[in-house]
Amino acid sequence: MTDKTAPQTWTVDVQGYSLDLPIVPINPDFAISLMMVIDLGVKFGEHIGRCLAEQIAPLQPDIIVGPATLGIPVAIEVTRALGLDKYVVLQKSPKLHLSDALEYKLTSITSKGEQRLLLDRAAIPLIKGKRVVVVDDVVASGSSLKAALELVRQAGGEVVGAGVILTEAQEWRKTLGEDVNHLVSVAHIPQFAPDENGNWQPIAGT
Repeated sequence: MTDKTAPQTWTVDVQGYSLDLPIVPINPDFAISLMMVIDLGVKFGEHIGRCLAEQIAPLQPDIIVGPATLGIPVAIEVTRALGLDKYVVLQKSPKLHLSDALEYKLTSITSKGEQRLLLDRAAIPLIKGKRVVVVDDVVASGSSLKAALELVRQAGGEVVGAGVILTEAQEWRKTLGEDVNHLVSVAHIPQFAPDENGNWQPIAGT
């Protein structure tokens, strides 16, 4: 008999860095493997920063943009690996200084309800007229990444690419549209459904 109290994991090779990700149910018939990049340490951050920077460098970006919260360490490490200094964070919490921020509404597979991405107007000069690459931890539905790309365009930036640590399943392809051609990633993870014994198995085609 299967021990349903024992957590299942999915192993992914992130260009030589092996991760055992916990499989987390979204509902009884669907689960994802969850990567919390903020919990994986400095060495992993440096590793994915270098891996993404190698693919992003030919795009010659002027600035890296990352959405809060899990896109922030990715933006920092990619910026560092590229030898750049400044980066821009797209916020989700309506802090006091963001009362007149540029805004884009979205929904996400890992967050409940409608969310907003916010760009501080003080950061617009870092983006307007600049070559911009947006980075994040994982792209699943693609809604968060698409929102970030559109917010950069709204601010007058030239989107030359996007980068994520992990692509998840395939739904993001439709959401991103033409932007899918400019996306780079380090590794891929599937989504999961239960088998007849209640064990999570990768969904075919994801």
